[in-house]
Amino acid sequence: AVVSTQSTGNIFESLSTEIEEILSNLTSVNDEMADVLGSGTASASMRHICQRHRDILQDYTQEYCKTKGNIQAYKEKEELLGSVYQANSYSKNGLNNRRSDYFLKENENITGADSLTTDAISIAIATKENLYAQRGNLSGISGKMGTIAKKLPLIGGLMNKINLRSRRDSIIIGSVITGCLILMFMFS
Repeated sequence: AVVSTQSTGNIFESLSTEIEEILSNLTSVNDEMADVLGSGTASASMRHICQRHRDILQDYTQEYCKTKGNIQAYKEKEELLGSVYQANSYSKNGLNNRRSDYFLKENENITGADSLTTDAISIAIATKENLYAQRGNLSGISGKMGTIAKKLPLIGGLMNKINLRSRRDSIIIGSVITGCLILMFMFS
């Protein structure tokens, strides 16, 4: 009975250490993300995502501290009442199995949350890079078109006519879609 209590304590300590390392890694990832966003021109949505990740990390840390405190309080209570538990070994073995299962489940939950957070951060970084690339391409294209329009006034006039026609076409298509939707709702 003493050996199983010690092995459970060792499992608890190893899981606690692993969870603390995961939380530490997640904290460093969040700090790096904040540094990257702080060094450049970051949009409000990127700052919001960064803050959301910080809030999630804070929730995980608080939940971990709360759970660890509860488990330690339970362990202290178990040590104080150890003689009562030794009298019924069947109950104690079942309790140890439930505790181990609980620790393993908590470890799986935190590992899963860590991988989800890492995936979300990498998606956010990839999205940011794509948006910067698109912005650069579009500003380059608009600059070239503006230069051409200034050099050749006929092309500028043609571009204005194309823009007017595309607006007109958009209005016509919007009107047709709206009319179809109204008719669909009227006859359904």
